Amino acid sequence: MEKVIEAYTGASSEGKKSRVPAKLDKALTISGVILAIFMMAHMFFVSTILFGEETMYAVTKMFELDFIFDGGLPIIVSVFVGIITAIFIVHAILGIRKFPTSYKTYLKIKEHSKMMKHTDTSFWMFQWISGLIMMFGATIHLYIMFTQPQNIGPYSSAHRVVSENMWLLYMVLLICVELHGSIGLYRAAMKWGWFDGNNPKATRAKMLKAKKILSFFFLALGFITLFAYIKIGIERADQLPMKYHPINSVEIIKK
Repeated sequence: MEKVIEAYTGASSEGKKSRVPAKLDKALTISGVILAIFMMAHMFFVSTILFGEETMYAVTKMFELDFIFDGGLPIIVSVFVGIITAIFIVHAILGIRKFPTSYKTYLKIKEHSKMMKHTDTSFWMFQWISGLIMMFGATIHLYIMFTQPQNIGPYSSAHRVVSENMWLLYMVLLICVELHGSIGLYRAAMKWGWFDGNNPKATRAKMLKAKKILSFFFLALGFITLFAYIKIGIERADQLPMKYHPINSVEIIKK
């Protein structure tokens, strides 16, 4: 119980300042950076659909270690998703410490943000709001990927987006995840002074510009990719969501 109190107050039972909050902040940063890098890699993976259905299928099988096991093992994807989910849960628990504890507190923070008109303060506001949304939305997506790794592919994924009406969830997640990740990387760099150099103020301006470019790039790539899956899903809306066949580009239908 004392550790929990220290984490929130920064003071130990002996009256000394505790290092626990700083350690928890470091853990929050580390887990956040890992997730941000993963999400960028994930976006590049799903965007392979833009190079064609066969390309996306080949990359999918690569993650299933098709080059080692004939036909690939979807369970490998489940293991990887399980690891990412564990990191996500840890990050969420650590992030909850930053959430307003009541609606009254939220109103005070919002009023403070409007008064300050400070970019980093506004970023922090978006961080915890988008984080709250992702705690619910991302959990749904991770559960589906964990339990249905065999249904990752050009046709099955497109079917899930359109016929199972997941496009709306993915659109919300796209905005929250990409902005949350880029803002998180920016705030972490500013907080820990990774690139301060001799002129921290100039570095902040450069990092803010890099953050905007990163956000724009991944949002644009994300929406273009999502529309590509929607297009395939609409074209195949009247067909069963079976596996893509790399040989003759037709679906193997099993009844």
